[in-house]
Amino acid sequence: MSTSQPEAGFTPTGTIAASADRRRVVFATVVGTTVEWYDFFIYATAVGLVFGQLFFAPLGANSAIVAFATVGVSFLFRPLGAFLAGHFGDKYGRKVVLMWTLILMGASTALIGVLPTYEAIGIWAPILLVLLRILQGISAGGEWGGAVLMAVEHAPRTRRGAFGASPQIGVPLGLLLASGVMALMAMIAPGDAFLVWGWRVPFLLSVVLILVGYYVRRRVEESPVFAELAERKEKARMPIVTLFRKHALLVFIAALVFAGNNAVGYMTTGGYIQGYSTNPEGPLALERGPVLWAVAGSAVTWLLSTLAAGFVSDRIGRRTTYIIGWILQLVGVFLLFPLVNTGNIWLLFLGLAILTFGLGFTYGPQAALYSELFPASIRFSGVSISYAIGAILGGAFAPTIATALVQATGSTLSVTWYLAGMTVVGLIATLLLRDRSGIPLGPDHEAEQSVSPIYGMAKA
Repeated sequence: MSTSQPEAGFTPTGTIAASADRRRVVFATVVGTTVEWYDFFIYATAVGLVFGQLFFAPLGANSAIVAFATVGVSFLFRPLGAFLAGHFGDKYGRKVVLMWTLILMGASTALIGVLPTYEAIGIWAPILLVLLRILQGISAGGEWGGAVLMAVEHAPRTRRGAFGASPQIGVPLGLLLASGVMALMAMIAPGDAFLVWGWRVPFLLSVVLILVGYYVRRRVEESPVFAELAERKEKARMPIVTLFRKHALLVFIAALVFAGNNAVGYMTTGGYIQGYSTNPEGPLALERGPVLWAVAGSAVTWLLSTLAAGFVSDRIGRRTTYIIGWILQLVGVFLLFPLVNTGNIWLLFLGLAILTFGLGFTYGPQAALYSELFPASIRFSGVSISYAIGAILGGAFAPTIATALVQATGSTLSVTWYLAGMTVVGLIATLLLRDRSGIPLGPDHEAEQSVSPIYGMAKA
């Protein structure tokens, strides 16, 4: 049996999955990733607003840098989550991994919401905070690969970009939700009340969101590609070993593609712009609420451009869409701080909106691009580990680097050049890859999938 048919959500028996099933998959990936990234971003938002004061106050002027560093610490553990999820996802299925990553993320986030501060328990407060952030990182490292494969492997061949954009929009939706809830709490509990208890409520809300996400994901069928592999007993015994033995260079190049997007994206998702613009001792000292609403608004433009890029990539290819995206992102990078530094909240929003439009075009096609790079039997490991390494090279310490650059130079121009450099890295990595839009994803085509997509290489 060949899986080179239109791949419109084929099942192990070769029948075509109903469009209602595919809609359920899309809905489940959107809901699940939104919940997952809400949990992840609510931490980064809180770092920019309160964690420096509440958990790292004894460090004085360095409290902001160390607080932002805890955002990056979680990225160091993303590869562990990716290795575990990739191994178990290629052996036991995409669905089971998605259930456990959701539970781990939700539990970690809720516990942060009840964590005592440094004033209450001393050094144990930042230690426990970092440990819970590490668990968030492990969860995030395993979540993305499973979500995108559930979406892309259920998709018709000509609509993988659009289907793959569904888990991608969960990221700006998570940012929108996290920023919106934080902004709402800044209104309900202004001033000192926000520091005392207002910031905790968004973390505790995670419990409700996780229950919703768990219920939705339970109702989704396993990926048809994995079901086919399981039926044929063709699952890789040691998928990670196979991945690095045959595709190590591809993993690194794919990681650089994401690094170029992630470093720039973490100016908002990592809480840097929020912290920089609201710092009472900084050059702008804007109010929390308006800044959070501006970030929430930019999440909408990011969402729309991410979704649009997925559809566009089905028409003109992943590679061309990415190249357009890198150009747009570079424009956004050079406009960001000149607009933010005006101190005008509407111009701050404009700067973020322009930036996130480019970010969407370098993020929307990623799920389909990654899925089409790796063979079926090791695909979960390939996409997860590439994503996790890219996150470390890109966003892990981007807010920390930006904070240090401004302190060292006294100017945000140094941050602009840093972000521009990362954008160019992403562009170069993209140019090294052939476009594989529409390549068959099923296990019958492992030989074709194993041909290296890197220019200048015949076989992986």
